[in-house]
Amino acid sequence: MDFEVVGEISEVETIAAGRAIRQLRRLRKAYGGRRWRKCKGVVTVRLADGKIRQAELHWYEAHEVGRKELKIKRLLV
Repeated sequence: MDFEVVGEISEVETIAAGRAIRQLRRLRKAYGGRRWRKCKGVVTVRLADGKIRQAELHWYEAHEVGRKELKIKRLLV
């Protein structure tokens, strides 16, 4: 699903860190970095069809690497 983040991410929460991340080996190989975290938050997004919606977003992040692989987990009301 293609989308564009249109605001700041709120209600940020870490849902996994370090070895608890299933994709840790792949993330380190692709982007480098050491201390990876999987996070979630709520943000306003613009979808490919132009609609603007609130969505729960999941992503991986690491210090000096930044946010990677943002994914809409579900659209909110």
